[in-house]
Amino acid sequence: MYHVIRPEGAAHLNRPHVIVHRMKLYEDEVTVLDGIPITTPERTWLDLAEMLSVDELVVAGDSCVRVPRAELEGRDMPLCSLEDLQRMIDRHKGKRGIRKAKEAIKLIRVGCDSPQESLLRLAMKRAGLPEPELNVPIIEDDGTRHHQPDLSYRRYRIGIEYEGEHHGEEGQIVRDIARSERYEALGWTEVRISKRHMVNDAKAAVAKVRTALVRAGWRPGR
Repeated sequence: MYHVIRPEGAAHLNRPHVIVHRMKLYEDEVTVLDGIPITTPERTWLDLAEMLSVDELVVAGDSCVRVPRAELEGRDMPLCSLEDLQRMIDRHKGKRGIRKAKEAIKLIRVGCDSPQESLLRLAMKRAGLPEPELNVPIIEDDGTRHHQPDLSYRRYRIGIEYEGEHHGEEGQIVRDIARSERYEALGWTEVRISKRHMVNDAKAAVAKVRTALVRAGWRPGR
C-alpha cells in the first residue's frame, strides 16, 4: 500500500493500492529523489506521527538526525536536524499526531545508530537510569582515542554494546572479543545487550545496566 499526499485543491486521484491524503504542503517540504517528488525527511517524520507510537517516532527521529559514517554510507550529513523537526511541529499546529510529535521530539537524541539502541535508551530512561552518552569515543587522559561504545557512562566507566544478528558472524566474534579485552585493559565495564534482553520493554537489558551502575557507585537520585 502506498500513501500519497495531494496538496489542498489538487485534482482527485484514484489508483489501486494507493491511499490519498489531502494536506497543506509547503514548497520546502518537497524534494526530488530519482526524478520523483517526495516529502522531505522532516515532513515525512511529522506525517508518521499519525500512525506510529511515541517510541517508534523517536526511533524514526533518531535516524533522521544521526550523523552518518561517510566511509560506510556515502554521506556525512544527517537527513535533517532537530531544528527541522521542530519547525514542522511549529508550522502544522493542528495536524493529526501533533501531540505525539511534541512528546517524541523531547526524547530524540543525536548519536543513536540503530533502532534497538534508541529503544534501549528509552527503556533506560523510563526505568529512572541516568541518560547515557551515545557513540562517544573513550579518550584516555593522555588523549589516546579508543573505540566508541553504543551507549556509555564515562563517569562510571561503563560501556553498553548492543549486539545485532551480525555479531554471530565469525569475523565479528573475533572483533567483539578484542573489544572486550580493550574494555578490561582500560578499566571499563562492558555491558553486552542482545535481542533476547529487549523483550518486555527491555527489562532484562535495563537490569544489566542498573547492576553495572550500582557496582560502579551510582545510586538512584544522584
